[in-house]
Amino acid sequence: MNPNAITTAILKTIAILVGVFLLLFFLYQIQSVLVYIAIAAVIALVGRPINLFLKRKLKFPNGVAVLTTMTGFFLIFMGLISLFIPLIKKQGENLSLLNLEQLQDTIQNLISQINTFFLAHGINVLDEMKHYDLFENINVIPNFLNNIVGTIGTLSIGLFSVAFITFFLMKDTQIMENSLYVFTNKKSESKLRKSIETIRHLLSRYFIGLVFQITILFIIYSIILMIFGIENGIVIAFLCALLNLIPYIGPMIGCFLMLFLTMSSNLGLDFQTEILPKATYVLIGYVFAQLIDNFVSQPIIFSKSVKSHPLEIFLVIIIAGILFGVTGMILAIPTYTSLKVILKAFLADNKIVKSLTKEL
Repeated sequence: MNPNAITTAILKTIAILVGVFLLLFFLYQIQSVLVYIAIAAVIALVGRPINLFLKRKLKFPNGVAVLTTMTGFFLIFMGLISLFIPLIKKQGENLSLLNLEQLQDTIQNLISQINTFFLAHGINVLDEMKHYDLFENINVIPNFLNNIVGTIGTLSIGLFSVAFITFFLMKDTQIMENSLYVFTNKKSESKLRKSIETIRHLLSRYFIGLVFQITILFIIYSIILMIFGIENGIVIAFLCALLNLIPYIGPMIGCFLMLFLTMSSNLGLDFQTEILPKATYVLIGYVFAQLIDNFVSQPIIFSKSVKSHPLEIFLVIIIAGILFGVTGMILAIPTYTSLKVILKAFLADNKIVKSLTKEL
């Protein structure tokens, strides 16, 4: 082979690798902006049916329909935030977050009650825990609260950015599509256009399905917590329901959180006769809710919205979790669905693609 050709090929390869590295570095530097765009895109997809209803059925102008939809989302968001204020205040009082000595006494009292219960069954919890200083890092709580206050400015910028991007994604629906068409030739543009429309339709149904899933869990959790008289049960139910957006890991975190808030809401009562039985019943109710979600809600919602088999979804989520962690698990289904649609459009004759996309 001609030495000049080899040199040219090597230089081109190096240039491509450098370009890819610079692109990845650039994307890493603007990751917060990418997160804003992703959140805004999800909100726009969820709000799309509402926006279309306002424009087609009620004859709203495009800008007015978008503003009305976003105002509705904003009111819902503020309503949810206001619901958490009583919970935070109550838990702050229960755990004595502003009184470290009282917090230490409260936790030690709870540990003593737990130890008394286990002693009756021949287990000495305190002997196992005596080598650990539970309060060695107790002073991190005030620092944690200070950090929360320090992030308010960043959150404000993030909320404004998401709202701004969402408005234009809903108002000018072609803005992102047109930027993609720049990288395609005329022959492929029609396929890409059809793929984007299909992706938008499927993901819109998927995110609306998630809203229904969270709503069903929220209702079940609320009923369980209200039956057992847990304070701020509605807020706790909503928070635990939201955690189910994280596949598989979220429900486990939600279970721990619900049990913790149930027990902390009853501090001061007898552990064996009051706290433990109530926590046990709440746990049974939580497991019942998860069984309904796993075997009824999720299979119906996922199979109908993204047209994928439940086993297929399970494997995709697990693989994404192994490769990319929790973020990968959350984004697995939308990303996988988008890839299936694109592959069906451009590789329709491939046997593997045919098998995976036969329901699309």
